[in-house]
Amino acid sequence: MTGTVLSVDLGGTNMRAAVVEPDGQVTLRVSEPTPHDAPCPAALELLMRSVRDRGGGRGTFGTIVIGVPGRVNYRAGHLEHAPNLPVGWAGELTEAKLAVHFDAPVFLANDADLAAVGESYFGAGRPFTDVVYITISTGIGAGVVFDGRLVRGTRSLAEIGHTVIALDRLAAGEPSTAELLGAGRALERYANAAGIAARGAELVELVRSGDAEARSAWDRTICASATAVVNLTHVFSPDVIVIGGGVGRNGALVIEPVAAMVERHGPRGLDQPIVVLSATLGDDPGLVGAAAWPRAIGRR
Repeated sequence: MTGTVLSVDLGGTNMRAAVVEPDGQVTLRVSEPTPHDAPCPAALELLMRSVRDRGGGRGTFGTIVIGVPGRVNYRAGHLEHAPNLPVGWAGELTEAKLAVHFDAPVFLANDADLAAVGESYFGAGRPFTDVVYITISTGIGAGVVFDGRLVRGTRSLAEIGHTVIALDRLAAGEPSTAELLGAGRALERYANAAGIAARGAELVELVRSGDAEARSAWDRTICASATAVVNLTHVFSPDVIVIGGGVGRNGALVIEPVAAMVERHGPRGLDQPIVVLSATLGDDPGLVGAAAWPRAIGRR
């Protein structure tokens, strides 16, 4: 499967589409709010038509890859669970149903898996053989690419955000998973508890400026996400961990403590230490990853 790819990134708030060349170059992109009052196939057709119209009606697509924020059954070709998408969409997001609407092969991909392929083939993971990608944003997700192939089973794997990292909190009925303790919502919760109103980039600037309360909230969050990373290193023993996402892409504020945690608690006796790097594709690893998706799943 070769040629230009239509890459779609479906989210609960926005949906993006891009025209992506085989080398990973994005030549056109469109973003629209996710319509919660429209049926799924119609909304996707509208988005695809928008891409075609803005591109001057250029050609057809060799492949369509749709990244979704949920668990994908790759064998059956359908989305199983996606609580952040509009009600009713999950049942309509099947490769078979979508292929009826689009004159090209259609692939559904878990969004973290798709981003992992993007960073492995075209981003920070490119010099390495075995790549684990983790996104730390509103939530936490991960994908694994070994020797150019996505690691998967019947379903998308590496749902590290939902793994328990605090048994005492679990027993007490409190938040206990990597996502609930180490992602964006956790950071906001800790900031609220400290009386900090700043959010997003403003909060990060407080951390960088040395604000003690902001730094404490940040360190608590990154310690939890770093624990998730350590668990990934023991499960997969990769050459490199690539960290992306809105929280994860904050340079040394993330990379240094995570690398230190991996050095202290990661696998022992490796010929080469596991490298920890920031993602290099910005917000686009999933969009770009569509260009290599057929190769990564063995469907060239």
